[in-house]
Amino acid sequence: MVHKDKITDLIQSSNYVSRDLSWLQFNYRVLDQAKKAQRTIFERLKFLAITASNFDEFFMVRVGSLYNYLDYGKSRLDYSGLREEQFRDKLYSDIHEFNNEQSRFYNEELLPQFEANGFSVCGIEELTGKEKKEVESYFHKTIFPMLTPMVYDNYHTFPILQNLLLIFGIVTVDHTANLKDKRKLSFVQVPKNLPRFFEVEREDGLIFIPIESIIRTHIRKLFRNVEIESVDLFRITRNGDYTLQESEDLETDFINELKLKLKTRRTGRVVRVEITPGYSDWMADILKEKWNVDDLNFFENPAIIDYTSLWQIVKHKAFKYLMPPSRQPVTPLGISKDHEEDIFSLLQKNDILLHHPYNSADQMLELLEASAEDPNVLAIKMTIYRLADDSRVTSALLKAVENGKHVSALFEVKARFDEENNISEAKKLQDAGCFVIYGITALKTHTKLMLIVRKEGSKVKRYVHLGTGNYNESTAKLYTDIGLMTTNDVYGEDVSEFFNAITGHSRPTGYNRLLTAPNEMRDGLIQLIDNEAQNARDGLPSGIVIKVNSLQDDKFIDALYRASQAGVNIKLIVRGICCLKPGRKGLSENITIRSIVGEYLEHTRLFYFHNNGEPVVYGGSADAMVRSFDRRIESLFLIEDEFCKQEAIMILAYNLKDNVNAYEMSEDGNYTPTITKEGETIFDIHKEFFNATDELARKAKLF
Repeated sequence: MVHKDKITDLIQSSNYVSRDLSWLQFNYRVLDQAKKAQRTIFERLKFLAITASNFDEFFMVRVGSLYNYLDYGKSRLDYSGLREEQFRDKLYSDIHEFNNEQSRFYNEELLPQFEANGFSVCGIEELTGKEKKEVESYFHKTIFPMLTPMVYDNYHTFPILQNLLLIFGIVTVDHTANLKDKRKLSFVQVPKNLPRFFEVEREDGLIFIPIESIIRTHIRKLFRNVEIESVDLFRITRNGDYTLQESEDLETDFINELKLKLKTRRTGRVVRVEITPGYSDWMADILKEKWNVDDLNFFENPAIIDYTSLWQIVKHKAFKYLMPPSRQPVTPLGISKDHEEDIFSLLQKNDILLHHPYNSADQMLELLEASAEDPNVLAIKMTIYRLADDSRVTSALLKAVENGKHVSALFEVKARFDEENNISEAKKLQDAGCFVIYGITALKTHTKLMLIVRKEGSKVKRYVHLGTGNYNESTAKLYTDIGLMTTNDVYGEDVSEFFNAITGHSRPTGYNRLLTAPNEMRDGLIQLIDNEAQNARDGLPSGIVIKVNSLQDDKFIDALYRASQAGVNIKLIVRGICCLKPGRKGLSENITIRSIVGEYLEHTRLFYFHNNGEPVVYGGSADAMVRSFDRRIESLFLIEDEFCKQEAIMILAYNLKDNVNAYEMSEDGNYTPTITKEGETIFDIHKEFFNATDELARKAKLF
């Protein structure tokens, strides 16, 4: 094993930050939201639960991907300069530190506040006699019939335990067995369709009893007349990363293969074991042998396992009035608040830039729903990545088909963890008569485009929506995104060409206002970066401001390094993963990086290039990642309308001005919260955007 100091030196000497170590820093920023004392206890529990769900996906996908290299002997060199085994040791060591901080924070800072806020989490031993009988009745009538003990011994194979379920490991002793070791190991899985907490109402508040406390108390009902040596609770996370080898027959074999691949998530290799302290070493040795794991894979959680279960408390109807009220969306800029025109008439006058959640998704949905009913609309085409439950999008498309319109929908059935829902929704539309495309071979379609073709008099007009976020009305209330709505025919031609390419065999040589991946996006963006560098060398005004979720592509990073060395002032706003090192002497002295993490999840992508005072601004669905440039169908759209461009510039300017939700990144990859100077005005973008005006947008500038 490489010495710890050597690993630190390798990490510090690299010109890039490890993607996974950077992600861990992001989750610390989410945990920091839970630590803000001005938030209600329910908001703080919410953010703690988010850190846990983040980790579930991180282990299934990123750590799962790492084990694809480890298990199959493939070589991997991380951006940090570490090989796969070295990196595993470093990553798991850092995650253990985070896990310990999660537990400390919950036990020492949150738990003591529960009673003062009208609830508590406790075991059965703290209940009254009457309450214990109520719980016992619940166990016998509801829980007990659903539990199935699974013994592992010479006559029973080791069971396949499910991903992300609470599991009891019970060690029993059979003194009658004619064996040297008379112990046996059994497992009891807690069904996922049971609530995590049983609720008891008292006059002074609610009591939440963890289901594991109930089962542990009554475990002897499952092991009658047997000596129980130990009862331990654990939860496993399995590798959920996989690579699809799509068949040419997308309608049948591809969907069947996808369904088969989804099953591997239930049987994939174990990458994490969360377990309560004081567990049986004998049991742990068996688990380590069967799953090929070691001490690094074991994470002790002394309070509760799986903080995502806290959503049951956060969303409880009894506490709804204690959560801060949601602010009502405002009218999009550039539109009169008391306008009476329908959506078609509005778009015939000018482009509209929607900024969610400050503007409702209703305008986009109104366009789609009106198109489904309008007898003049001939066709609707759109890409779909993630949908809301009871989606208005699906309903509108079904209505459009019912009304005899041509409807084409590209459903990305490889949208991670939404595959099954997307397959179901796509089949519903296909059965109704919609032309459904199930993704494009090995590429994942992530772009967000909608095209509506409408007959108006003797002509046909195209209505286009280009977005940065999913066509999901639920997440539009929680994620910040932009969407450009336009009838400008140049966009219409581009989007028509794009759909012809993905639904047929057309191969466009280029687009007027779109940068698309996997063909031209990286090169197009690097050309814009290099143009700024040349302007700086020529003594002309230059500058770059980029807002993305993730920044990881090394060729893109290298272009930014070259521009920095040429003297370009570069301001990056990167919410999550950031593999670029800012402020390094001789490399990136002119680059600053900040992350915005707060009430809303920052999901907008914007690329601003000063262009000698004639700004070029793109928005779109793509992050600056290898997967976005090479393995996805993506698009960035040029924002040409002058007022919409000013809105985009204001969004970036506000992000750079925020001093409430912002964290500044240092060269070593760590982040520090922005500190408000004495006398400085508080500027919280998650509030200020509700107060944005046309005048403020017109005045906005970055350089």
